[in-house]
Amino acid sequence: MRKVLIISYYWPPSGGVGVLRCLKFSKYLRQFGWEPVVYTPSNADYLLRDFTNFKDIPKNLEILKHPIKEPFGVYKFLSGRKQDDPTDPVHVKSKKRFIDNFAIWARGNFFIPDARCLWIKPSVRYLKKYLKEHPVDVIFTDGPPHTNTMIGMKLSKELGIPWLADFQDPWTQADYYQRYKIMYPADRYHHKLEQQVFKTARKITIASPSWAKDLEAIGVKNVDVIYYGYDEDDFKGLKPVPDDDFTITHTGLMGFDRNPEELFTVLKELKTELPGFKDHLKLNFAGNIDLSVKQSIEKYGLKENFNDLGFINRDKAIQLTMNARILLLPLNKSENAYGRIPGKLFENLRTGRPILCFGPKNSDVARILEECNAGVCVDYNDQKQIKEFITGQYHKYLQGESQSAPRDIGKYSNEEQTRILSKHLNQLHNNNV
Repeated sequence: MRKVLIISYYWPPSGGVGVLRCLKFSKYLRQFGWEPVVYTPSNADYLLRDFTNFKDIPKNLEILKHPIKEPFGVYKFLSGRKQDDPTDPVHVKSKKRFIDNFAIWARGNFFIPDARCLWIKPSVRYLKKYLKEHPVDVIFTDGPPHTNTMIGMKLSKELGIPWLADFQDPWTQADYYQRYKIMYPADRYHHKLEQQVFKTARKITIASPSWAKDLEAIGVKNVDVIYYGYDEDDFKGLKPVPDDDFTITHTGLMGFDRNPEELFTVLKELKTELPGFKDHLKLNFAGNIDLSVKQSIEKYGLKENFNDLGFINRDKAIQLTMNARILLLPLNKSENAYGRIPGKLFENLRTGRPILCFGPKNSDVARILEECNAGVCVDYNDQKQIKEFITGQYHKYLQGESQSAPRDIGKYSNEEQTRILSKHLNQLHNNNV
C-alpha cells in the first residue's frame, strides 16, 4: 500500500473530540489503499483521558513516539491550579489572576505557534532520520495544535514529500486567537508562518465550508472540506432507552462563550407555566463545564434539575445522548461561529434525537440541521423560538411520541470522510510521481 505519515499531538489515551479526527482516519484508510504511520508524543500532558479509544487503533499500526516538553505542569505548579483544571487559562472566564494573565500573554507571544512548540525541532530531527530509512508517499498533519502543522511543513520543505495540512480550527482566524493578548511582532510572525504553510502545503483541508471560504479570503487556493463525521461502529450494540425524565443533554466542553443563559431563562419560566414541567425537567451535562455556566444554572433556579456528570468516556457519552429527549448544541458566541461545526454534531445526528442548537441562523450547523431534518438552530437571544421548541418537545414527551429519524446522514460517516481524504492523498501522490 501507499504510505501516509500522520502527525498528531492527540492520540489515545487522549480523550475529548480532538483525538477523533486522526484516529478515525487511521482506522479506515486501509480500506482505500493507504497504510497510515502515526507520529505522536510519548508523554503528552492530556487533560482528558479515555482508554476506550484504544479499540479504534487498527491492528499492526506502526506508531512512532517521541518525548515532548510542555509548560503546563510548570503553569499549574505556579498557579496552584488542580491537575484536572484546563491547561490553557484563556478558555476560563472566571477567577483569572496575575499568573493566569501572564500565562496567556506568554503563550501568545513566546510559544509560537502554540504551547507545544518545543516539540517541533526534536520531532523534525527524529522524523527526518526515520523517513530516510522508511519512505512515505504523503505527509498529513492535523492542527491545532499547529505545532503539528509546523513539523509537517519543515519535513515537506527539507525532504520534498507532498504534504496535506488539515485544520480542525483555523490558525489566526480562530475565535480564541485574539484572547492571547498577542502583540504586533508576534502577530506578524504568526501570520507569516501561516502564509508559509499555505504556500508549502500541496493541499489544505478544513472542517467546515464557511471556514474554507475564510481561508480563501486570505489567499488559500487549494482548500476543501472534510467534516468530523460519526463512526457507525460506535453505535453497534447500543440501543436508545428514552429517559423517564424530560432530559436536555449536553456532552463535551461548555465554556463561558457557550453559556446558554437564555435557555435557562426560558426553563425557569416554563417551570411555573407548564404543569409538571419542574418535576420532569433534567439537565444532564457531561464534560468540562465552566464555572460561569454552573453559576447561571443556580441563578435561574435550576440547581435541583441539574446533573453534573463530569467527564465520562465516549461509550457512556453516546448512550447518554441516545437516551436524551433533547440534545443541546451551543456554538461559540464569536464572529466566526457560522463556521463552527462541533464534532459532536454528527454523533448527535446519528442518535436521531432532536437537536437544539444556539448560534447564527446562517451557520453551517443550521444548514446541516435543516438538510437532515434533525432539529433547529436559534439565535441566543430568541427566547420566543426557544420556548416554542422546548414546549413542543415537552408535549411530545408527555404524549409518548418519538422523533422522526434524520435523513441523508450517511455522507457524514467517518468512513465516507476518509474516502474523501484518500482521494486527496491519491492526487498528491499521482502529481508527485
